[in-house]
Amino acid sequence: MLQDKKILLGVSGSIAAYKIAHLVRLLVKEGAIVKVVMTSAATEFITPLTLATLSKNPVLSTFVKDATGTWNNHVELGLWADYFLIAPATAHTLAKCANGICDDLLTAVYLSAKCPVAFAPAMDLDMYKHPSTLANLQKLQSFGNQIIQAGYGELASGLVGEGRMEEPENLVFLLKSHFAKRAFWQHKKVLITAGPTQEAIDPVRFISNHSTGKMGYALAQTIAQAGALVEVVTGPTALPQVPFVQWHQVKSAAQMYEATQKLFTQADIIILAAAVADYTPSVVADKKIKKQDATFSIEMTKTVDIAKSLGQQKQAGQIMVGFALETDNELNNALGKLQAKNLDLIVLNSLQEKGAGFGHDTNKITIIARNGSTESFDLKLKTDVAKDIMLAIERFGSTH
Repeated sequence: MLQDKKILLGVSGSIAAYKIAHLVRLLVKEGAIVKVVMTSAATEFITPLTLATLSKNPVLSTFVKDATGTWNNHVELGLWADYFLIAPATAHTLAKCANGICDDLLTAVYLSAKCPVAFAPAMDLDMYKHPSTLANLQKLQSFGNQIIQAGYGELASGLVGEGRMEEPENLVFLLKSHFAKRAFWQHKKVLITAGPTQEAIDPVRFISNHSTGKMGYALAQTIAQAGALVEVVTGPTALPQVPFVQWHQVKSAAQMYEATQKLFTQADIIILAAAVADYTPSVVADKKIKKQDATFSIEMTKTVDIAKSLGQQKQAGQIMVGFALETDNELNNALGKLQAKNLDLIVLNSLQEKGAGFGHDTNKITIIARNGSTESFDLKLKTDVAKDIMLAIERFGSTH
């Protein structure tokens, strides 16, 4: 999404400027063309040489390039960029941009920019909460700029609170989201289930499956970047949570059912990617079961079928997508699930396919619509599979 995109970074004088080296590195790795404009104060926190080396472009901080009088054309820079991100944005820089004060190259470029502009504030808690800063942020937003809310944590002063510049990985996510937005997904509320469930046997043991949650998490990232408001109900996984997504952690099938019930009515699109246990122990021991007999059996009770229950409650306008992981008679089994659970689309993948299913970074799927039409895809990364699923939902939603 950032390949060959022209990203202009404006760096002002904050201790958070040290994070910009990592940000530049991430952007270049994504294929972006990066140029950096710094205030003179910013050069005291991180050297222009560092950012020039990482960006592979000269870093600019003054109007005049050299003794010959050649100038750094702020108008040209403002026209060049596809996106202008000012990070860290200090209270000083925010105030100047909000009030049209143009006394350095960075603010001149800001006033000349024709592209979208975002500010990532970084300052101490009291400065961030001061009425003048809040007024400047509001004014900048009213001009059409994006304000990336500062994070919560330990600050350079030793205080703990809001004021930390958003982390570089999350800034990259937001930049990707800008270029990935799709009209269909704007303001859509999407509920996704992901990962396995764990059904307790006793305080130290449980029954589960091999799901890693990779498919559900890839869907959360792809659809959030397309512009949707995404909530994920996830079983236990080792995966990092996607930023700017609402997360609901559960363990058992019963807990997943309860969480999805609460969120279901507000969702426009429901994607049930979790591998939910079909059965759970009828009785959970309150103490660790000791190893004694040569054999051991557990009585199991069927869990609530989340997809079927939600399908019975589905309202007009809601789109429901299920998953079918099969080992035999794949297509007929998937069609049966689609009809029995009142789904609109079902994503079929088979454990017979090498590189598909649990534990892999790749998947090979067939998407089946409720009218019986099918679309099969080659083996590809789950991040790319997520895009295929997203586009299939978009096509379905645009014609129904």
